[in-house]
Amino acid sequence: MPQPRDRATRTSDLLAALTAPAADAWVATASPEAAPYLVPLSVAWVSDRIVIAVEGASRTARNITASGVARVGVGPTRDVALIDAVLERSAGVDDDTELGAAYAAQADWDPRGLTGYVFLVLRPTRIQAWRESNELSGRVLMRDGEWLV
Repeated sequence: MPQPRDRATRTSDLLAALTAPAADAWVATASPEAAPYLVPLSVAWVSDRIVIAVEGASRTARNITASGVARVGVGPTRDVALIDAVLERSAGVDDDTELGAAYAAQADWDPRGLTGYVFLVLRPTRIQAWRESNELSGRVLMRDGEWLV
């Protein structure tokens, strides 16, 4: 088992994963009736926010809009980050030129021009990251929206 990373290294590793071209994540939401929903999506890290592009009528968009929250999983099982986030804002994919350009530059696709698609901008409030059991201690990198490093 490799030696545990310190928080600064974990934060750096996470930011590298979030800013990588074609970054993917699992986005977990729940309906107003508490029915869970999990979907893999392309993500972009824009101005310290997670940005996803989905159809506005999709279950993911409806759940996030109704609850205002999502949980995002980044990385494989043995190098995972769990990000609790709140919906900061929603924008039509053609309504925010800068956001659209930033998303398309990083994601593996460009939703601009697709009818009914929206960008959901998620502000992280809590982030945990670890590889193995020896990294469980100190796994919290962000609490209450503030980096601990």
